[in-house]
Amino acid sequence: METKILTKAQINQGVELLADGQLVAFPTETVYGLGADATNDEAVQNVYRAKGRPSDNPLIVHVNSIEMVKSYAKELSKTAQQLMKTFWPGPLTIILPIKPGSLPKHVTGGLKTVAFRMPDNPLTLELITQFNRPIVGPSANTSTKPSPTTAQHVYHDLKGKIAAILDGGQTQIGLESTVIDLSVEQPIILRPGKISQKALQEVLHQPVLMNHLKPSDKAIPKAPGMKYRHYAPNASVYVVDKPEDFLNIVKLKHLNHTAFIAEENIIKKLKPQNPRFYYTLGQGVAEAANKLFDGLRFFDDNQDINEIFVQGFSGDDLEQAYMNRLNKAASGQHYQA
Repeated sequence: METKILTKAQINQGVELLADGQLVAFPTETVYGLGADATNDEAVQNVYRAKGRPSDNPLIVHVNSIEMVKSYAKELSKTAQQLMKTFWPGPLTIILPIKPGSLPKHVTGGLKTVAFRMPDNPLTLELITQFNRPIVGPSANTSTKPSPTTAQHVYHDLKGKIAAILDGGQTQIGLESTVIDLSVEQPIILRPGKISQKALQEVLHQPVLMNHLKPSDKAIPKAPGMKYRHYAPNASVYVVDKPEDFLNIVKLKHLNHTAFIAEENIIKKLKPQNPRFYYTLGQGVAEAANKLFDGLRFFDDNQDINEIFVQGFSGDDLEQAYMNRLNKAASGQHYQA
């Protein structure tokens, strides 16, 4: 299969492909998604096949309006409407009970809930509007690999497996959306993202819990990223919690096989001789979050790299989202001096 790269002027081709049951990757403000008609079970199954994704990992349904959600959700509570009106379009995914049989089992993972999101990207909103149906949209990458933040990342992983990629350039945020579950008695965040626990509580005027539990092996996760290995490049990843430890690692390691991902000021202190082994996260957690997945991918084609040491951040909000992804990429491994 030839994978086409589509421009803004070629959106109609993307619509035609979706209507034909084909897969079309699309840009959002967070990462690129892998789109298929959310009402077409065969097309949805092809998403799992293309990604190599476990079939019990439910998909996020992308919409262009609150009205579109109403066609599938059992009801829209005042809480859900508050969040949608405040944060949509934007990086917030909301889990709601759905009308029985309104969406295929492969979208829901067999659950009675579905995750909905309205992305803040004009190209994708136009794609959904012209298609006039919701589209599923897990990250457009090979399962377990770092999420894609450019069309080139998508092409690297899925060329020949999907029909097209709608190229919207570099994504703005770089980490997937916050996922909040409103199908339970008290709202709970299942995946942290740019929209923080504090921001959600300020809008809802009530406590919002933060999930720290991993589903059991037999349980179906309610949201992506909860159960399986994610975001991992080919080399082993280690989190470096203290910036000063980077200098210790440089002294101890055989640098021909070791790579570093850190803020620009830290990289400068390491006095890099070969840029193939260093990737800068810029300065500050917002820029680091935007560049993290690109950094993890940067070394995948360098067969000399065995280990990647990545700067960790401490704090609330975006730091928490950044560390959620990084800890999964590292399988919880932290550098110990």
